[in-house]
Amino acid sequence: MDRRSLIKNAGIAGVLAAAAAPAVHAQTAGVRWRLASSFPKSLDTLFGASEVFAKKVSEMSGGKFVISTHAAGELMPAFGVVDGVQNGTVECAHTAAYYFFGKDETFALSCAIPFGLNSRQMTAWMYEGNGMKLMREFYKGYNIVNFPMGNTGCQMGGWYRKEIKSAKDIKGLKFRVGGFAGKVIERMGGVPQNIPAGEIYQAMEKGTIDAAEWIGPYDDQKLGLNKVAPFYYYPAWWEGGPQLDLFVNNKAYDALSAENKAILEAASAFAHTETQAKYDAKNPAALKQLVGSGTKVRPFSKDVLDLAFKESMGLYEELRGKNPNWKKVYDDYAAFRKEQNLWFQFTEMKFDSYMQSRLKDL
Repeated sequence: MDRRSLIKNAGIAGVLAAAAAPAVHAQTAGVRWRLASSFPKSLDTLFGASEVFAKKVSEMSGGKFVISTHAAGELMPAFGVVDGVQNGTVECAHTAAYYFFGKDETFALSCAIPFGLNSRQMTAWMYEGNGMKLMREFYKGYNIVNFPMGNTGCQMGGWYRKEIKSAKDIKGLKFRVGGFAGKVIERMGGVPQNIPAGEIYQAMEKGTIDAAEWIGPYDDQKLGLNKVAPFYYYPAWWEGGPQLDLFVNNKAYDALSAENKAILEAASAFAHTETQAKYDAKNPAALKQLVGSGTKVRPFSKDVLDLAFKESMGLYEELRGKNPNWKKVYDDYAAFRKEQNLWFQFTEMKFDSYMQSRLKDL
C-alpha cells in the first residue's frame, strides 16, 4: 500500500471511529433512577438514609449510576410508594414496610411487629437466616426486590396528653401508631390512627388524636411532639427493631448490569448501618434536652405490656389460620426469634442490665 492510500484509509478509519464513538457512548450511558421516600426532608435520619444511599451509589459507580431522592409528597404520597414501585412509576422507594399491612399483613414482618426481633436480631434474620429469601419470595407478587436499608433500634412508646397508669387507659385512646401495631392497639380497646410524619403535630395540636408515637427523642423533638403532649412513655413494645427497606422495581433491577446490582446492594447495606449509628449517637442528647424542657418520661406498666403481649400472640395465631403468606414467613420468624432470645439472655441482656445498674459510676 502506498503512502497516499495509507493516509487516505487512516483518515477514513478515523472518521468511522469518530462516528462510532457516540453509539458506544450511548450503550454505556449512565443509569438514572428516581427514589420516592415515605419521609419528609426535615428528618435527616430517615430521609437522610436515602440521600446517603444515593451518594454511595454515585461514588461507587464513578457517577454513572445516579439516583435522585424525593421526599414524601413530591412524586407521590408517603403511603403511595409501594404502588409507585410496583407499577414502575419510580424505580425505587425507601419506606417502612409495615405501613402497607393493609395489602397483606406479611409486609409488617419486613419491618417490625409487636414483641418481635430487636435490630441486631432482625439484621441476622435477614442476612443469615431465611428472612431475605422469604421476603423476596413474597415481594415477587408486587414486582419488588427488597434490600434492608436502615433500622432505628428500639423506639420510644410515644407522647400522651394524659398518663397511662394501667391498661384501662388505653380504652378509647385515639393513638397515632405506625402500621401493624394498630391491630393490637385496637384489640386492647384503643383507636389506632395511621398518619404520616408530617401530619402528626397538627393532629395532636388540634386534638384529633390523644397520643402519638413516632421514633425516639431525636426525631420526636424535630417534629415538636413535646410541645403538644407532656408524657413520654417507653418502650415501644411494637417496635423493638424496626427495619426500613429499599424497594426496587423488578424490571428496573433486572435491567441493571451485574456491577450496578452489586453497587446497589453495597450502598443499601452501608445506609442500613449508618442509619442506626445516627440514632444511637443522637438520641441520648435529645432525651436530655427533652427532660430539661419539662418532658415527663414514664415506663409502661406491666399490665399494659402483658395485655399487649397477650393480644399480639393471639393476633399472630389467628393470622396463621387465615393468611398463608403470613404463616409461611411468620413461622420461620418466630422460630428465629425464640432462638435469638435464648442466646441473648446469656449475653446482651445480662451485660446491658449490669451496665445500667452502674450508670452512676460511669
